[in-house]
This record gives sequence, C-alpha cells and structure tokens, in this order.
Amino acid sequence: MRTQNENDWVAALEQEARGLVRVLDENPAARRLFEGRIDSEGYAHYLAQTYHYVRWTTPLLEGAGLRMRRLGLHPALAELLLSKSDEEHGHERWLLADLKNLGWSAERVEATECCAAVKAYVGWNQYTTRAGVPTAFLGTAYVLESLSVQRAGATVERLIAAERIPNIRKAVTFLRGHGDVDGDHVEQLAEVLRALEDPEEQAALILSARTTRVLYPGFFRER
Repeated sequence: MRTQNENDWVAALEQEARGLVRVLDENPAARRLFEGRIDSEGYAHYLAQTYHYVRWTTPLLEGAGLRMRRLGLHPALAELLLSKSDEEHGHERWLLADLKNLGWSAERVEATECCAAVKAYVGWNQYTTRAGVPTAFLGTAYVLESLSVQRAGATVERLIAAERIPNIRKAVTFLRGHGDVDGDHVEQLAEVLRALEDPEEQAALILSARTTRVLYPGFFRER
C-alpha cells in the first residue's frame, strides 16, 4: 500500500510538469511554436538551444547511473538511468539534421552561443549528477518528457499545416521522435519513482523538476 507521503511527493512532481506546460502556454515565444506560428529564425534558435542541452543528456544519464551503481544506491533506478542513456543516444543528431534542413551547417550550430538558461540548466544537472543527489536528474527527465507528451505531437502537426517555415516537413524529426515515445516513458518513470522513500531524494527530484520549469522558457528567442 502506498503511504500518504509517496502520493504527496509524486503529486508534487506532476504539479511541476503541469506548471511548465502552463508557463509555456503563457509565454509568447513558446506559444508561437506550439501554435505553428513561429518563424524560421525563431524555430532555428529554439532547435539550436535545444541541441546545446540535449547533447548533454546521454552523458548526464550515464554519469548519474554509474555513480549510483558505485554508491550501491537503488540498483533498479541506476539501471533505468543507464537504459535511458542508451535511448537518448544520438538525439542531438536529430537536431543537427533538422537544422541542416533549415539551412544551418553543423559548424554554425556549434558556434551558436548557449543562452544563459541553457548554461544554467546544464550546470545544475552536472552538479546533481556528479556531486549532488544523483537520482535528481530523473526529476528533470520527468518534466521534459511530460512536456513532450503534452505538446510535441500537436506542435509538429501545426508547424506542417501552417507552412510558414521552408522545408518544415524535413525539420521536425526531434519533436516528432519525442512526441511518439515519451508517453510510455512518463508512465514507466512515475511507477518506478513511487518506490523512492527517502525524503532527501524526493526533495532533490522535485527541486530539479522545478529548476527545469523555471529555466526552460529561457530557451526561446524573444522578440
């Protein structure tokens, strides 16, 4: 039987995920993307900034999983992190392919400076995986995968229908890929996380989820 504490903390994690969707729906730049009204420059900026944080996803997941394994913490969760590391491997190449179809070379993407929000996101998750509570990155993953479930698939459909961006049909690989699979990932992750009973770990996951909610709107180009 689940304790009240288990229900409370998972509900708090879900609240952060819903909060991110709500904040983005109220953000003009994010709303333009979700509604298919974003222009080519704004979309390319979003993809480039996404590339700069997604390239870290596999090493962060792997680092957290290996550290948990070394510490003897939650073997099942450690293996989940390592499995997710394999699943996410190469997703940054989807972004490079999408940007190439928008006319951006890989060199141009690499030369694009990370915005402050992406730098903070990467730095925070590097800290938690290397020196903080290693399970915390799953709070980040939960929020981002929930966002994909809620918005990625519909966003692809609207971008294609609007036809505001040249070659858009060949530039939605990343969004389509995450919209297709993240629904199952969120359900599986929530089920596994309910087994966590340590209040410190629960608080660390919620804090990482909240940090992602606060930082993610900054990934968009305002105008």
